[in-house]
Amino acid sequence: MKLPVLFITLFLFISTASALSLPGVPAGTQHGTPDLVYVASFEGGHRFQAGEYPVIVLSGSYREMGRQYGKLMKPELNEEYAFLIGTLATREYSQERARAEGRNITAFYPQRLKEVFIGMSETSGLTEEDIAILYYGAIFQLMTKPPVPVSCSYLATWGDYTTDGSVIASRNWDLDDEVMPFTKWYVLTVYRPTDGSNAVTTWSPAGMRPETFMNSRGLFIANDNSGILDDAPEPRPEFVTEFYRFMFDYSDLQALDAGIRGTSPDTGWIVDVAGPDEAFVYEKRTNRTLQRSGNGIVAAANHFVDPSWNLPAPPEHSLSRYNNLLRLATEAKGSIDAVKMMQIRDVCLENGGAKFCHSLLFGSKYSSNHQVIFVPETRVLWMKAMDRPWQKVELAPLFNN
Repeated sequence: MKLPVLFITLFLFISTASALSLPGVPAGTQHGTPDLVYVASFEGGHRFQAGEYPVIVLSGSYREMGRQYGKLMKPELNEEYAFLIGTLATREYSQERARAEGRNITAFYPQRLKEVFIGMSETSGLTEEDIAILYYGAIFQLMTKPPVPVSCSYLATWGDYTTDGSVIASRNWDLDDEVMPFTKWYVLTVYRPTDGSNAVTTWSPAGMRPETFMNSRGLFIANDNSGILDDAPEPRPEFVTEFYRFMFDYSDLQALDAGIRGTSPDTGWIVDVAGPDEAFVYEKRTNRTLQRSGNGIVAAANHFVDPSWNLPAPPEHSLSRYNNLLRLATEAKGSIDAVKMMQIRDVCLENGGAKFCHSLLFGSKYSSNHQVIFVPETRVLWMKAMDRPWQKVELAPLFNN
């Protein structure tokens, strides 16, 4: 080989290798994740783009991960906060009132999350109080309206229902269209702490309280409105925020089961759980927990199903969605994979499904603000925000340190 040709060949090889190992970008995010496009890095954290959705991968202490989050999502965090405060102001709900409420809410938050907030405040241009307001953003948005009677649904299938026996979990996060503007700021966030905890993924608008979690051990947790009023008689940590602890600390369904049963919630919830081998629904009041599963299928909407609760008949909007999910899954028994589950999840309520498609109820419109399909065994996720496309992300390479 002539010297010029050899030089050019070596130059091209070195250039290609350099492109595949950008400074500070983990090799695991460059290989096996073809749907991700690199965007930026900051202090060991990285931002990618998956279709229409940003993906940020954070590493380090909780404060360090907060700093990375604040910097990499700074434009979205500030834009979203300005929108929220502006909306509240038009309803005579002042920023100071929101800050006072935020201080009350965050008083019982775990130190790990508080450290994330501190880190975010150092790089985002927002204060810790501002971040606490944003974290509770959707709830603030809805506090100025009558109580929301509908919220979320769950369907998981495995065994004879799926093409290969694998667990396939799905959830719709359903709310009043009042929160639809927040779909603009959805982000998939991967936390990779260096303290030995599991890596954890959340899916939510930027800075806002996540209600959909997955971890590096293939565990999934989400929540549905229980449809009942059941507030604890004394102050307790906010149960949904405890999902961080569950995902960071528990590595199998048996341990997660113990954690859920051993944590008394601040109010009644339905808790959706899946792992590589099985899936469950927990009907959880402030003083009692019941677990449901099934022979390859389990579902939930916004009512307790176990008859031992001895509750009144559930509302039609909840019963119909619950029954529709079971019927659609049964009709597809044996053929359910991720694509089929997306098809089931995209059937609107008006057409015999469980998805709110700007559906009119109680004088307001409701939508499935976000949807998720997760395969615990492979750690593959499909995600979407309302009126936007589904997007696949392979989480396993992102979880690896």
